[in-house]
Amino acid sequence: MMKKGIYKSVFFDASHRLMNYEGKCRRLHGHRWKVEIWCDGEMNSATGIIVDYNQIRDVVERFDHQVLLNEKDPLAECLSRFQPVITTAGDPSSEAIAILIHDMLEYELIKSGANARITKIRVWESSTCCAEIEYESV
Repeated sequence: MMKKGIYKSVFFDASHRLMNYEGKCRRLHGHRWKVEIWCDGEMNSATGIIVDYNQIRDVVERFDHQVLLNEKDPLAECLSRFQPVITTAGDPSSEAIAILIHDMLEYELIKSGANARITKIRVWESSTCCAEIEYESV
């Protein structure tokens, strides 16, 4: 059996802060984030596509020019009066953002009927630092 997969990278600009972290990242700051996503699955018989690259891009771009904060961060409530805020259950680390993007994209794949799964996600917050989450085969 032949394994078929795709890869897509997407960039976005967003700010975050890690309120439970001791150091500079405790302050609100921004990054040029890079997200890399690997999927495998079956090709759609009509289109020959496993996952539409635009579908991946559209999910990741929801983060572009947003503020990412811990849902318990007092800044989230204050800032949300003036603009949208994306919140995470804990601090919005690269790892937490990878999981959030996975969950959002997985929902969209199921909704679209794609017979595909996300196998790996990398979220880069700089050119030298990234979080990687790899999902086990079922």
